[in-house]
Amino acid sequence: MTVKSNKGVILKAYPKGIPEVDKNFELTHRTIDIECLNLKENEFVLRNLYLSIDPYVRVTLHDPALNFMKHGKMISTGQVISGLGVSEIVKTNNPNYKVGDLVYGPIGWEEYSHIKSDDASVFSFMFVNKELLKDTPLSYHASFLRFGGLTSYTSLIDIGKPKEGETIYVSTAAGLTGQLVGQIAKIKGLRVVGSTGSDEKVDFLLNELKFDAAFNYKKVDLDKALSEYCPNGIDIYYDNVGGKTLEVALEHCNRFARVVACGMISQYNIETPEEGYGIKNLANIVVKSIVFQGFIALDYIGKDIEKEFEKDIIEWVKSGKIIYKETVIDGVENIAKAFVDMLNGKNIGKYVIKIADY
Repeated sequence: MTVKSNKGVILKAYPKGIPEVDKNFELTHRTIDIECLNLKENEFVLRNLYLSIDPYVRVTLHDPALNFMKHGKMISTGQVISGLGVSEIVKTNNPNYKVGDLVYGPIGWEEYSHIKSDDASVFSFMFVNKELLKDTPLSYHASFLRFGGLTSYTSLIDIGKPKEGETIYVSTAAGLTGQLVGQIAKIKGLRVVGSTGSDEKVDFLLNELKFDAAFNYKKVDLDKALSEYCPNGIDIYYDNVGGKTLEVALEHCNRFARVVACGMISQYNIETPEEGYGIKNLANIVVKSIVFQGFIALDYIGKDIEKEFEKDIIEWVKSGKIIYKETVIDGVENIAKAFVDMLNGKNIGKYVIKIADY
């Protein structure tokens, strides 16, 4: 039987503020006839296995009429939402891929994805090294051993330039990026301070990841907390939040500090620039000679540091120097809820959706 179920999640309505499962997303029940599908040159079909649940996807769901905060492929209402994940090639007319290959790249929130010849992603898929599956579960390759881990490692090393004895402050420290940045910084000999949104996550940072200090930002005055936990100031601020947190952190940055602008999740749900939080003390960047730099993980693909990441991260996982916490959730029907829960800070570590067995 070549006709397969192809459930998917489409954008029902553009979100205003934090998305809502029933209001903004719709689970559609479709089928795909793989054998009868006529593939054009370079096209292929993926059986999706694991999907990474990532904050950046929220930015792709903005109403295009707003012409604001555009990132990557914007999703229109009625379209299947896109993310990143691991898939198996099940049909191909692309000389770069054969049936049975495991690949990582942009996939739909769906069971099967038809990658078309006019899709910009047609040449952007990366092979999963099956040898690594002896030591790591396949779910790790949906983010941790790919863009999720690469984001943390490359930006900290290249932009943060950590030095032993320095102090790093990491916001959203219990998410995938934050937990890895903090642990890599510990390996490099830094004092690591993290903030997060619940007491349970604070316990995770202190007792499992061995951060030097951590606090629940919802229960403290941030300025006082940074004075207490970063008494010698901040040398690296790894920013996942933006907004007020960034503003306060700049006051505590030392001269020649580095600010790694990874994400600004506090701003993802606004609809116009006027709704955004205006940072009032950017003069600190000048008077303190602060390096403030943003990036995307694609900036590092094909560079030497990508190979260094692959070598170091596997070695650290095997040796127990890196602890990676993820929650694997079954089924396409649970993607939207996992995404909304992640945006509301309910996750500890990484949310990954298991779409199919391998």
